Amino acid sequence: MDQVGITVKEETDSVWKSPWGAPNKVMSPCSLADVMSEQLAKQLQLDEENVGFPSNVDVNEPLITGDNIDTASDLMLAQMMQMEFDREFDTQLRREEKKFNGESKVSVSFENYRMVHPYDDSDSSEGEVDWQDTCHDPYRPDKPTTTPKKGFVGKGKNITTKHDEVVCGRKNTARMDNFAPEVQVGDGVGMDLKLSNQVFNALKQHCYSEQRRSARLHEKKEHSTAEQAVDPKTRLLMYKMVNAGTLEAINGCFSTGKESVVFHAKGGSIEDQAVPEECAIKVFKTTLNEFKNRDKYIKDDYRFKDRFSKLNPRKIIRMWAEKEMHNLARMQKAGIPCPEVVILKKHILVMSFIGEKQVPAPKLKEIKLSSEDMKQAYYQVLHMMQQLYQECNLVHADLSEYNMLWHNGKVWLIDVSQSVEPTHPHGLEFLFRDCRNVSLFFQKVGVSEAMNEYELFNAVSGLNITADNEGEFIAQIEALEKMNEDHVQKRGKKAPSYHSDDWGPLMKNSG
Repeated sequence: MDQVGITVKEETDSVWKSPWGAPNKVMSPCSLADVMSEQLAKQLQLDEENVGFPSNVDVNEPLITGDNIDTASDLMLAQMMQMEFDREFDTQLRREEKKFNGESKVSVSFENYRMVHPYDDSDSSEGEVDWQDTCHDPYRPDKPTTTPKKGFVGKGKNITTKHDEVVCGRKNTARMDNFAPEVQVGDGVGMDLKLSNQVFNALKQHCYSEQRRSARLHEKKEHSTAEQAVDPKTRLLMYKMVNAGTLEAINGCFSTGKESVVFHAKGGSIEDQAVPEECAIKVFKTTLNEFKNRDKYIKDDYRFKDRFSKLNPRKIIRMWAEKEMHNLARMQKAGIPCPEVVILKKHILVMSFIGEKQVPAPKLKEIKLSSEDMKQAYYQVLHMMQQLYQECNLVHADLSEYNMLWHNGKVWLIDVSQSVEPTHPHGLEFLFRDCRNVSLFFQKVGVSEAMNEYELFNAVSGLNITADNEGEFIAQIEALEKMNEDHVQKRGKKAPSYHSDDWGPLMKNSG
């Protein structure tokens, strides 16, 4: 086989050298058999790989520029370009850091965002030291030095005692760090703030007072039912009702008042007795903040006079709930439309729900009735007031358009926890107030048959009081109350014994 010479012509002219191009190399001639040899092919492949991807790159070797750079390696070119990009990025980052901090005493460092590479950065100063790598933080102020046991430092005119105004001021500023975490004292040490003893003691006393007040508020919130009437003990009682099967589920709150909060619930069963499908849970508030005068409705009521204790609010609330249960039982016995009592447990009263499909019945104040329906409602209210006074021996004491519901074409009475007997020292005054509220409401909505408060009072009570003005009318009422109170005291009447039907279906005061 003839040898075929493969030669590369050398150019004798001047060759233009590109910094990004590879130098022209002269290859020695070889035969065709050598070209077809597998060993030669492998050797050529290994040589190309070693040239394109050098196995060992000395990163500590100083960088060189010029014609002697081996630009045939793509890896070397990529590293050089990446190094230039990193330098530009770090330079821009320093500019942004300097612009962001400005003249501020507290500076923000962008060192964590620098591009870290193995090559030396010629732009950075040789003496620069990263403060994050040192034990001392130049931006953190030093705390004031302590005074030695001897009580002074220095000598002669430069002596400084522990009572020095500047030293004491700085120490007081440092002591503010010992205040409670919720007290925001700021960076007084960094600002070189000097607090006098008087100011520091005042701040310290204020912080202690706030801590005690916060503890009292927290304890009051945990042990009271002022916030939607549900404290941990109340929630536990409600959970027990659900676990016992008395209630299937407790839904949201649909009514709030000065004395209680009312929730909607689905009824279950009690001792194989069916509970209404929809129930209302009335939870009486255990705080007297919103209804502080409720004690006058209990302490002068002969049914609860001996059991009244002004020192224990929770006992008063239980009596308040028990009082409403007794009043509802009397009204239900007389046939007056009112909620049906299901169970009483401490200050939680479960009753039947007046409404449909979790929607409570509207109040007379909210609903718009025709003139005929409003006239019918007036006569119903008049009849219920007479029944309440004559048959139930009760005075509502808070009767108004807000405590009367319209459901299934008739009026229902609610909120009778404050109701008292006519023998109460202020019973007739409460009745006159109810008559005034009812008379003004129905006259305002256009019921022409509505009587005034004086006529309505006589119609309900059966008395025949005549007076020219309101002052004389009230004076006669107070005289009757005084006579009744003297009569009761002479007879020595106390809490009467209740009939079995007056206690309602179920009463459970035990936990």
